[in-house]
Amino acid sequence: MRYICMICGYVYDEDEGDLDNGIEPGTLWEDLPDDFECPLCGVSKEDFERDPECDN
Repeated sequence: MRYICMICGYVYDEDEGDLDNGIEPGTLWEDLPDDFECPLCGVSKEDFERDPECDN
């Protein structure tokens, strides 16, 4: 599953994680810390939406 920052377009992909920010591949969105922030623009998880292309 992928989640997209609605502010800047950063994509968090659960399969890839975000090694540059210490998030291992396979880390589920719901397992990210509550204080997770977009690494590009700094907004919270509330400003992300699930990628609708993943629902097909």
